[in-house]
Amino acid sequence: MKRRTFLIGSAGVLLVAGLTLKPDDQGAGYDSYFGNLNDMLKRLNIGRPAMLIDVARLKTNALKLINHINGINRNYRIVSKSLPSLALIQQVREYTGSRRIMTFQQPFMNTITDAMPDADLLLGKPMPIDAVKRFYQQVNPAFDHQTQLQWLIDTPERLQQYLALAKQLGITLRINVEIDVGLHRGGLTAPEQLDAIMTLIHANDELSFAGFMGYDGHVGKIPSILESTHASLTKSVADYQGFVDYLFARWPQYRERTDLTFNGAGSPTVMLHDSNTPLTELSAGSCLVKPTDFDVSSLQNFEPAAFIATPVLKEWTGLKLPGPIPLGTLWQLWDINRKKTFFIYGGYWKAKPEAPKGLAENSLYGYSSNQMMYNGSPSVELNVGDYIFLRPTQSEAVLLDFGDLLATQSNELVTWWPPFSQQHAH
Repeated sequence: MKRRTFLIGSAGVLLVAGLTLKPDDQGAGYDSYFGNLNDMLKRLNIGRPAMLIDVARLKTNALKLINHINGINRNYRIVSKSLPSLALIQQVREYTGSRRIMTFQQPFMNTITDAMPDADLLLGKPMPIDAVKRFYQQVNPAFDHQTQLQWLIDTPERLQQYLALAKQLGITLRINVEIDVGLHRGGLTAPEQLDAIMTLIHANDELSFAGFMGYDGHVGKIPSILESTHASLTKSVADYQGFVDYLFARWPQYRERTDLTFNGAGSPTVMLHDSNTPLTELSAGSCLVKPTDFDVSSLQNFEPAAFIATPVLKEWTGLKLPGPIPLGTLWQLWDINRKKTFFIYGGYWKAKPEAPKGLAENSLYGYSSNQMMYNGSPSVELNVGDYIFLRPTQSEAVLLDFGDLLATQSNELVTWWPPFSQQHAH
C-alpha cells in the first residue's frame, strides 16, 4: 500500500471515529417539577444558594421505610447525622413514630436532649472522653441519661475511661459494644473479646450492658466480581449472630432481657434485612432524603428529597478557556454539550447537577466555591437569575452548608428549618 493511500485511509477512519464518538445533545429545559421550583424561588426572591427539602417526598420515603421495618417486627432508629436539623428529625419522628435516635456529635447530642428530652439515644461512634464530660456538663436535667442513653465502646481501654468518669460523677452508664461485622472500621473482631469487657461491666455498678452495634456499611460496596451483595450480607449477619450466641451462652441471664439493643443496618442495607435478622433495631437516615450515593438497587423505590438550588450569575453562548490555544472553541465545536457556559452562585459542593438536564462541570476550567462553571447545549434553557438544581452526594455534611433548610411541598414554601450548629453553650 502506498504511503499516501495509507494516510488518506487513516484520516478517513479517524474522521468516521470522531463523528461516531461525537456526543449527542444531552440538554433539555426544566421538567414541570423543577420548573415550578424555579418559579417559586424567584417569587421568594431567594437570590442565593439554598438547600430544599421536599416534605411530601420525605414523608413518602419515611412511610416506605417504617412499613418495611414494622413488617419484620423490628424497631427503627433515626440517624441524626444524615438529617442534621431538629425540625427535620421531628418530622421523621412524626412520620415513623420512633423516638430512637442515633447521634454522632456531642453538640448535637445536647441540642437533641434540650429539645427532645424523651429521646432514646445511641451513640453511632465512640466519643472521646472529653466530649463525654462536656455532654454531662451541659445535659438537660429533664433528660434521663441513665435510662435513655447508650454510650458506644470499642475497646476495654475506652471502657476504663468511661468507668472512671462514671465513678467521679456518681452515675450509671449504659454500655453498647461496637462489633466488627465486616466493615473493619473498629470494634470487637471476635466474640471472645467480650470476656474482658463484660467482666469489667459486671464488676462495677456504674456500668450496665445495653447491647451491640454492628454497622454493615461494606455490604454492596465490594465489587460483585469478588463478592455479591447477598454473600456480603449473609456473612455480616452470621458474624453478628455469632456475638449474640456467644453472649447468651456465656451469660445466659441476658437471654430473657427484652430491653437489649442489637443495632445495625444503614440506608443501603436497611431494606435487605428480613425477619431472620439478629438485629432488634435498624438504623437509617440518608434514604429519607436520598443523596446520589444512595442510588442503589435496594432503595430504587425511594425518591430524592433534597436539592441544592443556586442562581445562574452569568450565561453566554460558547466556551472560553484561558490560554493561547483555542481549546474551548475546539471543544464546543466537537461537543454540543459545551456550546453554552453558565457561572453559578457558589459551587464545588458534594453534589451533582440534576436540572435542567445536560449540565456538566468543566474540570479543565477548574473548580470554584465562589463561581463554578457549568456547560450545556443550546437545548438547556437557562437565563441569568434562573436556578440550577443539584443533588447532594451525601446529606450529613452538605445539609449543614446552606443555613436554614427550605422545606417545600407542592412547589410552595412550607417553612424554614434551622440546621444543627457545631456550637453549644460552654
